[in-house]
Amino acid sequence: MQDEIAIKVSNLSKRYGENLILENINLEIKRGSIVCIAGGSGSGKSTLLRQIIGLEEPTSGEIYIEDQKFYPSKSKESERIKKSFGVMFQMGGLIASMTLRENIELLLRTYTNLTDAQMSEIVRIKLTSVGLQGFEDFIPSEISGGMKKRASLARAMTIDPEILFFDEPSSGLDPITASSLDYLIKQLNKTLKTTMVIVTHDLESIFDIADEVFLLDTQSHTIIANGKPDVLKKSDIQIVYNFFNRKF
Repeated sequence: MQDEIAIKVSNLSKRYGENLILENINLEIKRGSIVCIAGGSGSGKSTLLRQIIGLEEPTSGEIYIEDQKFYPSKSKESERIKKSFGVMFQMGGLIASMTLRENIELLLRTYTNLTDAQMSEIVRIKLTSVGLQGFEDFIPSEISGGMKKRASLARAMTIDPEILFFDEPSSGLDPITASSLDYLIKQLNKTLKTTMVIVTHDLESIFDIADEVFLLDTQSHTIIANGKPDVLKKSDIQIVYNFFNRKF
């Protein structure tokens, strides 16, 4: 059903000058699902993410968010839609000089008219939801890499976004910490029913959390397969089989 689609990308292409990165990208992401955008280095995963969240404009194509045209669209409309996004960037994106409380409150002060007491309660709730209760007044340098990732996730959830985007969330984490982050993502998805889009090349994460995977190919610059990871692992397409079975 069309009303179950949270994100639709139609015939999207992206060039930087003469350099073609993405060509004829078509995908639909179901509301409430966890979807991974995968592919090898240089396949355009993060570039595709930047187009979908509006950090860059595609060279051509259309993007719809919850049946609303996001690109191309009037700037006021696209800015309104952006407010339904939460983004966890690869490096976390926390402001180093601010406490975790201040990092989260920055979004609240920008997008809401809440009182200090209301903001303080939201900070407590968001940090508790990622297992960081009591760390409100720590700055990023005072916590571990895994805790920084969770703090970034708490900030991404600050204004209760309809869609959460993650760029390589397990990057730089040891396997145990990465696995615990995957578990947290799954639990939040189960509890909040938030649509989650994750750019990653981490096969363990893909098999652990993804409802569906879209695989980008470096040579053709497009999506060459999509489906459940267990199904793609048995694909008849050699490139797809190789990727999901670590055959290089």
